Amino acid sequence: MSITSLRISGSGLTAERARLDAISRNIANVETTRRADGQPGPYLRQSVPFEAITSENGQLGGVKVLETIEFSEKDKPLKEVFMPGHVHADRKTGILKLPNVDIIEEMVDMIAATRAYEANIGAANATKSMIAHAIELGRL
Repeated sequence: MSITSLRISGSGLTAERARLDAISRNIANVETTRRADGQPGPYLRQSVPFEAITSENGQLGGVKVLETIEFSEKDKPLKEVFMPGHVHADRKTGILKLPNVDIIEEMVDMIAATRAYEANIGAANATKSMIAHAIELGRL
């Protein structure tokens, strides 16, 4: 039972770390006007969805990280700024397309992910404490 609890907390820690990695990439690229993969256009916001892991008897057994997704222009519109002198601005209109990253939304997501990470650490520490107390009782 306690090993299962540690495994569940561990999967939560891994998932929240992946979520924080995506948030960090989004914040770092908030003004990036070209994609790293060579595609034209600005950086697209990324998100890391989770999926519940269930055991054979239908009980929840943690979470797993699904593939990182990018929000396309259709999902979340790009920001447009009039900046005719910028090298990546449209030559005719002077409009520069910026990433669809909202820094406030990213900060809120970062706080939520950090709190969830801390909660998983707390659950793992509580499980370790219960195991230690059970071992002490066994010595008596």
